[in-house]
Order: sequence, then C-alpha cells, then structure tokens
Amino acid sequence: MPCRNVVSVDVEDYFHVEAFSGVVSCEAWGQYPCRIEQNTRRLMDLLDICGARGTFFILGWIAERYPGLVREIVARGHEPACHSYWHRLIYRLTAAEFRADTLRAKECIEQAAGQTVRGYRAPSFSLTAKCAWAPEILVELGLEYDSSIYPVRHDIYGLPDAPCQPFRLTTPSGSLTEFPMTTFRMMGAWNFPVAGGGYLRMLPWWYTRMGVERGRKQGVITIAYVHPWELDPEQPHIRAPFKSRLRHYSNLGGMSERLTRLLAMGEFVSFRELRTPADLIDYEIKAEA
Repeated sequence: MPCRNVVSVDVEDYFHVEAFSGVVSCEAWGQYPCRIEQNTRRLMDLLDICGARGTFFILGWIAERYPGLVREIVARGHEPACHSYWHRLIYRLTAAEFRADTLRAKECIEQAAGQTVRGYRAPSFSLTAKCAWAPEILVELGLEYDSSIYPVRHDIYGLPDAPCQPFRLTTPSGSLTEFPMTTFRMMGAWNFPVAGGGYLRMLPWWYTRMGVERGRKQGVITIAYVHPWELDPEQPHIRAPFKSRLRHYSNLGGMSERLTRLLAMGEFVSFRELRTPADLIDYEIKAEA
C-alpha cells in the first residue's frame, strides 16, 4: 500500500513568525540572534532517529544567508522547497510583490541546494480566497505542487470549502497538485486541524492520535509539519501580545516527544516521494467577493 504520510518542515527562525510581525519588522531581523542552524540540525537528527525523510520549505532569507544549511538539508536526504522570501502573508501583497518575493526565494534556494525547487508553502498557510490569483503565479514560476491550503476556519488562514484530500488546483495558466493540510471531520461538516505546529504542540496527545486515525479512515493524507524553533525552549523571548506569546511559547519543551510519537504512527516521507492518485479532482479557488 502506498505511503500516505508526509513530514514537512517550515524552515524559519523564531523572530520570523507571523505572531510577532507586529513587533518585529523584516528590517529588524538582522538584530536578532539566529538559532536556525542548530535547531534545524536538531530536527534533522530527530528525523534520522525516526527513519523519516521530509520536505523542508525554506525561507529565502535563510537560504541566502545560510546556504551551507540548505546544502546539508539536501545531503541528509530531504527535499528543498520554497516558503517565500520575507514570510509575509500572501493576501497582504499585490500580485507583483508576491511574484517578486516567490521568484527571489526560489532562486536563492535553488542556488544553495543545487537542484530545482518544485514545491511551495505560503507563510502561515495564507493561500485563501483573498488571494485567489496566487496559484496562477506559482504555475508561471514553474512550481509543480503546493501545500498551503488548510480546509478549516481560522483567524489568519483557511479555505473551509476546499477538498481534504489531494486535488488539482486549476488556474488559467495550468495546474498545481495541492496537498491540503491534515484535517479530520466530526459533527457533520466541521473539519478539525491536526498533526502539526501548535495543534501538535499544545493540544493533548489523545486528540492528535484520534485525529490522525479518523483522518486516515476518511482517506486523508497525514501531513505532519513543524518549525525548527518549536524544538527550542531556550530561544530568546520576544515581547508581544499575550495571545501571540501563548501560541508561540506553549509546550516548546514537549514538542520533540510529540513529534517522535507522531512519526511512530507510520512511514513518513517527503512530498517528492509521495505517490498520489492520477485521478485528482479539479478545484479552483473562487475570489472573495
């Protein structure tokens, strides 16, 4: 039976996150001590122990400054992919700004990795109906797949009407394979997120186990996702609103154990290695009215 599990890493540092964007500007990033190299290596060591190879969605800003880290990611058997350059929400950009940001990031990552980048993930899953024009740009830039859509309702992201299984994301210029983030369905039409980020780190383990098992029964691929800073309880603390600090700092010390338990639930591979059905349904994002 083909593997139905993917592990993915959003390669960004603690000061890049959207939760801190109101207090840490892009122009100030250079003032913060970077911990991305040690934390990414710590995460790759954990994946080695668990026998997993994954897709690393790398911030262009990091690839440009730490090309050796990108080369190490590739050398250790993982797939490099694009996570934008400046980690800005897509729907806060113009189409021209998004194109320039994505192209710059893709070129930086490819130069460091020595191979073509095929996949994209939007910062904070910000591919929504507010920026229905974005997939066409990804196609035009040569991307082959995307993993930015979360079929849930959320205050920052979400496309709740999107399919929960992989699908073909159509645009006037061509199509992308879309790998939506993992959800499971309860109470009729409600989708619940599971298997990564704050959901894995903050919610009880029984919820993760139940959600993954239910999702599998519903035909959903398990896509685990993690950020290197989530394995770093000793990272510097940034003064930010309480809600942002709660989301970011809760249970950092327990994330390694949570991720290990999740990866023990099956074989986890990269998107590059994932076998997807040939008969994907077509779906087009409808622009927000």
